[in-house]
Amino acid sequence: MADFVRAKVNVTSRNIIPSKSSDLSNTTVIPLSAPPLSRYENQKRRDWNTFCQYLRNHYPPLSFSLCSSGHVLEFLRYLDQFGKTKVHNQNCPFFGVLNPPLPCTCPLRQAWGSLDSLIGRLRAAYEENGGNSEMNPFGTRAVKLFLRDVRCFQSKSRGISYEKKRKRSRNQKIVEVAEGHQSYGAGATICEQTNNTVAE
Repeated sequence: MADFVRAKVNVTSRNIIPSKSSDLSNTTVIPLSAPPLSRYENQKRRDWNTFCQYLRNHYPPLSFSLCSSGHVLEFLRYLDQFGKTKVHNQNCPFFGVLNPPLPCTCPLRQAWGSLDSLIGRLRAAYEENGGNSEMNPFGTRAVKLFLRDVRCFQSKSRGISYEKKRKRSRNQKIVEVAEGHQSYGAGATICEQTNNTVAE
């Protein structure tokens, strides 16, 4: 029996790995395994599984097709108990202080950036798992307003500004350059070029 197994292994190995003298047409083609998922895809799958588990544990249990924006907000509040970001209350002496010198009793919450990324992944996963894009509970106005309120309060609580500088458009840059040259007496030519660019 052992000799039969050994012979079978040898035949298989010869079919898979040809010798130098063998014909390549006799080799067995081994299909390549699927490429590994990206970090984003793995995280999206874990997040979706966590959300579905939350729905199964819900009372009464829910399927994701019956999920509403209210259930999504409940899920986000549920996740706060696992947060690691200190969010100071308004009556805390460290409210609005970026790096408090002493610890306080304020609760830990999920950071706004984490929740925003989570909603983006779940919104995509919902549609990938057969959900209707027009009825996607993760893209509703209520969820967007909730995230905006969380960002606003956490920025005040922690003394962090999330506001980004607005990018200047190409026309605005040209106008600023024209105004600068005009103050040095070369404005006529630059202004004509600016008007032509804006007209285009």
